[in-house]
Amino acid sequence: MARWLPRLADLTRFCQKLNRVKTLEDDMMETSFNRCLSTIDLTLLGIGGMVGSGLYVLTGTVAKEIAGPAVIVSFIIAGFASLLAALCYAEFGARVPKTGSAYMFTYVSVGEIWAFLIGWNVLLEYMIGGAAVARAWSGYLDSIFNHKIKNFTETHVGTWQVPFLAHYPDFLAAAILLVATAFISFGAKVSSWLNHVFSAISMGVILFILIMGFILAQPKNWSSQEGGFAPYGLSGIMAGTATCFYAFVGFDVIAASSEEARNPQRAVPRAIAFSLGLATGAYILVSVVLTLMVPWHTLDPDSALADAFYRRGYAWAGFLVAAGSICAMNTVLLSNLFSLPRIVYAMAEDGLFFQVFSRVHPRTQVPVIGIVVFGLLMALLALVFDLEALVQFLSIGTLLAYTFVAASVIVLRFQQQKVDVPAPAAGGQPSSESHEGPSASELKEYESFSDKLQLVDRDKSKEHREPGQLKAAFEPYLEFLSDFYPGEVVTVAVVTLMVSAICLCSILVFGNTHLHLPTWSYSLLLVLFSLGFLLSLLLIWAHEQQHSTQTFQIPLVPLSPALSIVLNIYLMLKLSYMTWLRFAIWLLLGLLVYFGYGIWHSKENLREPRPQRVSARYVVFPSGSLEERVQAVQPSSQPAAGLPDTDIDNCKR
Repeated sequence: MARWLPRLADLTRFCQKLNRVKTLEDDMMETSFNRCLSTIDLTLLGIGGMVGSGLYVLTGTVAKEIAGPAVIVSFIIAGFASLLAALCYAEFGARVPKTGSAYMFTYVSVGEIWAFLIGWNVLLEYMIGGAAVARAWSGYLDSIFNHKIKNFTETHVGTWQVPFLAHYPDFLAAAILLVATAFISFGAKVSSWLNHVFSAISMGVILFILIMGFILAQPKNWSSQEGGFAPYGLSGIMAGTATCFYAFVGFDVIAASSEEARNPQRAVPRAIAFSLGLATGAYILVSVVLTLMVPWHTLDPDSALADAFYRRGYAWAGFLVAAGSICAMNTVLLSNLFSLPRIVYAMAEDGLFFQVFSRVHPRTQVPVIGIVVFGLLMALLALVFDLEALVQFLSIGTLLAYTFVAASVIVLRFQQQKVDVPAPAAGGQPSSESHEGPSASELKEYESFSDKLQLVDRDKSKEHREPGQLKAAFEPYLEFLSDFYPGEVVTVAVVTLMVSAICLCSILVFGNTHLHLPTWSYSLLLVLFSLGFLLSLLLIWAHEQQHSTQTFQIPLVPLSPALSIVLNIYLMLKLSYMTWLRFAIWLLLGLLVYFGYGIWHSKENLREPRPQRVSARYVVFPSGSLEERVQAVQPSSQPAAGLPDTDIDNCKR
């Protein structure tokens, strides 16, 4: 029976396979895509992904049902919370200018299986999101024509009464997705130009709304006679913040497009900052004019802006608002169809997904097969499925991606930049560089049988320390941590931080409602998990981190990413249990794909050296440091290259 159980070495090797990280190319600017997008192109892509139908629908819904005029404060807080996640994406997009967004960022820092699951969830998020926006686009246009399209379809095609299927097939939604798919397949420049057109119209309509809205503003609508500025109090503002947070989902299209940016090190951080700032400003100002034009409790949640102009005697303005809403939804459609095939391409290029999706058209320089296949799948979803029950699923995939990207920033910031030892010169003589100690910007790594031997013996008197090492000021108090590999303690601390954040948020969300904890245990658990979170944060901060002046770096690391992690986990736990159930089922399907295909075809799997019998020893000379004087001694009786016979005799003794 025991012989059928896996050995410890096999389990260790299997876990190493699951957590292996992606090896990046030396020249990360080399790509099969067309680097043609400027900062303006990326900024408008980000605005198009964020400023969609939510500007015309979400503002009125939150103002009337959740926060009142204080929806303005909700958008300010939500914008700041989104900024924490956006800055993490900006650092990665500038540092790793490759397509794949959250999937790629997780792969280069956390591990393969986590990256695959992030990519797998983002894939479904974009598919459902694009199909849902297409149905909203269809419904909005149909309402302008008094639902004639819907009535015609129900009369001539019929209706369905099947669970999970729509009441009737939405041919208009499927058609707009197919048209958008055709335009996206023509190349990044055509997609960008089309996005420019729709974004310009949408921003023009927003400007009209703001000008007319401030002209028609009545400050009495914020007075106590109408319920005041914050009728639902602080709880309403925070509940509104949780809803408004999802309005800013979409800036990750910029990170997904970094492989097609001309100068991603500068363009990606700037585009994310500009687009998020403009989107936040648009949401805040539109909320201001909307709640000042009419009393907040009289708003129509389905068409708040159009109804507000109609009630003030400007019915014609409703057509402009409708045009702006349709253009805004077009930009969101383009954003989804633009990002999805590129993430699938990145997964296929790494061997984790089916290889056919890694093909790039030689003329248009875009993954045409991925665009067509997933465009058709998205159109099928919009045609026949009831997406209302699945829309909330979008939130959990986005928040999970934000969480892993924030954790990846911390892990990668405290990792050493590895530089391989130069190969021996012809004739078997070792390169003279292998005898020199590391410079301030380089770490030499020597590999043994385990392929993981890192020589970390450092001169304690040196002031400069490599990333991942304990700071000199903390060494007298945390000397026992000096024996670990650089970055190893930080990785463990990040895991502890995330576990503490999950426990802390679980107590906050479920402690009083579902768990019914007494006050003393509720307070005690909050204190314990808060201490665990803070101690993990301090332990990370006690180590040296990378400092780069060449690319953008998020400030206040590890505090900023840690706050983003806590916020994302809190919002995930606020989602319904049905959302978590669907999420678990989708994860199981993803694991089947990974273990059935991805783990065997992974390029990192092909890079791994095959096990072979190697006999080698390492000799440490007392006259030098461990790092400077490591030489391999051949097991044969002949002297090793570069070592005199006397040294070999000394070693044997």
